[in-house]
Amino acid sequence: MEQQGSDIIANRYKKFIKTVCETDIVYALQNHEGFATSASAHYENERGKPVDILCFWAENGRAKSCTINHWENYQITEIALVDFIENWGVGMENDGILAGIEFDQNMFGYEAKPLDLILALVAEIKATNKELPLQKFENIADLEKQAKEANG
Repeated sequence: MEQQGSDIIANRYKKFIKTVCETDIVYALQNHEGFATSASAHYENERGKPVDILCFWAENGRAKSCTINHWENYQITEIALVDFIENWGVGMENDGILAGIEFDQNMFGYEAKPLDLILALVAEIKATNKELPLQKFENIADLEKQAKEANG
């Protein structure tokens, strides 16, 4: 993993995958200007600036614990897992934005490339024989195939 090298952050990411696949809910923080964002500590865009990150959590309480400092005027919002995969994941990939997974109050968390995140979620869905009512893909195999092709 090309992350901070922290087992804690990697374990939070793994727990996120399992939890959201069990609950079918991903949490984000939102205010009147949009969703909670951060800047990548690991990736830069073509202009040498940190890549933007949209932040997500698997548990309401962890998201709520981050409504301090510059996120103090944000409210928790729920995103259905199928919507997160089909719309948010694909949209972030198209926009060149990373997914910030389980960030904490110190702005440390896992920085996931959207297609890698989608594929990790697909792997967990397949491993647990979960049914996911996809709208934009024929089935989970079609989603996986297209994500792998797009991921190179």
